Amino acid sequence: MEIIIGADLVPTQSNLEAFSAGDTQSLLGEELCRILGQADFRVFNLEAPITDEEHPIAKCGPNLRIPTQAAKGIKAIGADLVTIANNHILDQDVQGVRSTISTLGCHGIAWIGAGMTPGEAAAPYILERDGIKVGFYPCTEHEFSIVTEKSAGANPFDPLWSLDHIQRLKQQCDYVVVLYHGGKEEYRYPSPELQRVCRRIAEKGADLVLCQHSHCVGCREEWNGSTIVYGQGNFLFDICDMEEYQTGILVKLDISPEIRQVDYIPVVKAGPFVRLAGEEKRGQILDAFLARSESIKAAGAVEALYQRYACESVLEYYGRTLGRTRYVLFRLADLLCFGKLRNRCYTDADSLALINTLTCEAHRELYAAALNSRIRKASQGRHRNG
Repeated sequence: MEIIIGADLVPTQSNLEAFSAGDTQSLLGEELCRILGQADFRVFNLEAPITDEEHPIAKCGPNLRIPTQAAKGIKAIGADLVTIANNHILDQDVQGVRSTISTLGCHGIAWIGAGMTPGEAAAPYILERDGIKVGFYPCTEHEFSIVTEKSAGANPFDPLWSLDHIQRLKQQCDYVVVLYHGGKEEYRYPSPELQRVCRRIAEKGADLVLCQHSHCVGCREEWNGSTIVYGQGNFLFDICDMEEYQTGILVKLDISPEIRQVDYIPVVKAGPFVRLAGEEKRGQILDAFLARSESIKAAGAVEALYQRYACESVLEYYGRTLGRTRYVLFRLADLLCFGKLRNRCYTDADSLALINTLTCEAHRELYAAALNSRIRKASQGRHRNG
């Protein structure tokens, strides 16, 4: 059995005509069509709700939406199963989740990872061929899209439940794939916490762990007899021209009673479409992927890389904690001081208090609840005044 797994798939305005027509030659090109067509089963991360109605929720970041007419192209490229456990499935509110599930069903595309209830959202998919069972379990980090007892949404990674789900799935299947929507966008390595989580997922029974959120090709490691891939890049998502968004890898599984083999197929962005990488580009993508994979084997490498990245990202998070108005004033003053103000933004006492707020479970939960309460009250007030 040959299974191909791709990461982020989102029809956009730039290629909507081709998706609506089911024009796979334009979307994928001849070689990629052939490779996908030869596979026994194809899986993608559908990174947006399918709906013709706009009901954007309050969130930071874009509210994505796929018109229902594009579902013809999603089916045409061979999507047998999509995971909708991601940070965008609730972008158009609960109606978007319902519409997505209904539209996928109408086109004969199986789905996992979101639902009307936590139980529905956490349900795995089991593929059985020739006596071999392959289980797929989807989960996502917490970003405005999570299912609750009161509202539809995506299945979160919750160590109180998810690890048990994976362990039970392994008891039912010969091979388990965990589709984990998480990690930092545009960062090609795991954070120490992401590595710790994915290793634990592997120890609980996952044979393959795929992280599908970073929009860039990352690296891999072998752990406890399992393969972990930290970042596949996009499959077909024309959202950005940054260098990180130009390449991706498909993961190809060959599974039989005797074989468990994982291979990688590099793809490249071609305008609003995607193509199989040419020989030279293929070598470049795989060489860089394997070099990063080797680099994280050294003791302390993941921590050192992440600390360096954290220092580079500090201004972004100053903006989140200061608020927009104060951040603009801060950046202006920092420029006038030739960059010397940024290291004085917080005193040591300020930094320690913020660290405690973000890392202590009790403080973090209360802080988030307080901010959510403020947003709800403001929204209710606008609704009454409107």
